[in-house]
This record gives sequence, C-alpha cells and structure tokens, in this order.
Amino acid sequence: MDVATAKMLAQYRAWGEKVLYESVAALPAGELEKPHPTRFKSILGTLNHNLLIDLVWQAHIEGRDHGFKARDAMIYRDLPTLQAAQRAASQWWIDWCSTQTDQSLEEPVHFDFIDGGDGVMTRGAILMHVVIHGSYHRGYIAQMYYEDSRKPPTTDLPVFLRQCSEATLAGKS
Repeated sequence: MDVATAKMLAQYRAWGEKVLYESVAALPAGELEKPHPTRFKSILGTLNHNLLIDLVWQAHIEGRDHGFKARDAMIYRDLPTLQAAQRAASQWWIDWCSTQTDQSLEEPVHFDFIDGGDGVMTRGAILMHVVIHGSYHRGYIAQMYYEDSRKPPTTDLPVFLRQCSEATLAGKS
C-alpha cells in the first residue's frame, strides 16, 4: 500500500463514520438501544464495537496493551461521548497516515489477538482491516435501519470519492 492510498482510506473511514453518526443522532429516542438479532445487539453496541476495534489496532501499532478482554464491551452508553471518541479515533488514523512512508506501511506489526493467539500484519494491512471492518459493521447498522423500514445513510467509497471530487472542484471555481 502506498501513502496516498492510505491517506484516502483513512479519510474515507472518518467520512463514513461522520455520515453514520449524523444519521443515528437523528433517530427517534430509544432506537440506539433497541435490541436487534446481531452480534452486538443494537446500533449503540455496534458503534461501540467499531470504536473498540479502532482502539485495539491503534494500540497494536503503537506497541502497547489496549486493555480490552472482549470485542463487545460497551465503552460508552451515550451517543455524544461515543461520537466524540470515534471522531478522535478516526482523526488518529488520518494523522498517523500523514507520518507514514510507503516503506513504513510495509513494516510488520506483531500483536496478540483479544481471544488469544499471536498475529502479524503489516501496518498497511492493519489500516486496510480497520477500514473494511468499519464498513462491514456500518452494513450491520444499515440492516437494523431496514428492519425498522428506515433508509440508512449511504457510506460507500464511490460516494465519498464523488463528494471529495465535487468539493475539490467547488474550491477551484
């Protein structure tokens, strides 16, 4: 992976989370905690899981312990605090990418999985996992919207790229 791609992916990740949080903030009271038949039980649980995984991989990259014993911990139970923490985590990835080189993105990172076992991935592969993971679980939340006959926000990469292109063009006009 090259630095330009890494930066774009980190920005896409942050944009997708921003769009999603704006949408879930507008849901009626009680919808965030409403039980759904998913691994993380609710929209709020799924949002917490996405943040937790961001924090786990940040810790792996920094070579420190993340302190989590399970992937389904509820870190924050209120949306504003969770959203602020996710925004900070997303910004961490953007800032981190700005310090990388094509070579550093190929460096291996050794880590322990939460449920045991050793792992190794390159820095670039870790970033790719975080981006794909976030997108995957935004899909969980989209399904929860559909279960309640709601239209979920669109957070696809082509939409992000179009919006970035339109913003760039608008800035040059």
